Amino acid sequence: MPSLHRAPSPPRPSPRRVAVRRVALAASVAATVAAGLWARTGLAGTAGDAAGGVLYAVLIYLVLAFAAPRARCTTVAVAAVVLCAGIELFQLTPWPAQWGGQWPPLRLVFGTTFNPWDLPAYGAGAATACLVDALVKNLLQKRRATAGSSRPAVR
Repeated sequence: MPSLHRAPSPPRPSPRRVAVRRVALAASVAATVAAGLWARTGLAGTAGDAAGGVLYAVLIYLVLAFAAPRARCTTVAVAAVVLCAGIELFQLTPWPAQWGGQWPPLRLVFGTTFNPWDLPAYGAGAATACLVDALVKNLLQKRRATAGSSRPAVR
């Protein structure tokens, strides 16, 4: 008979750790925006399109992780891919191009034309962001465990 008990959930990070994570995510957003703008102007053709799609998904991942800093990275990655794909499909309508004509920065947010090759780029970007996020979390947990074991006992 299957057990009705849930596995214990991992301990929740302290408010200080959440704040530090949000600062790191905000800095990563700024770096990703800079890299995305460089890719848009500095890379031509397919390389620029692919880099733009990957970095767009990384940016969406970072924004979602900032909004939900305690969420699992896989949950954030799936949400990022779904959101990116939804925006890409929205480009099949005339509205993104019209909005971008009214205010050009919206072109960077919504795009203007549907490109099916952006969909795998979104998956690659969100997966990469999730992997890096998980590796950083794991590294920080190991550092905390090591630092905690080297402290002298308080008596």
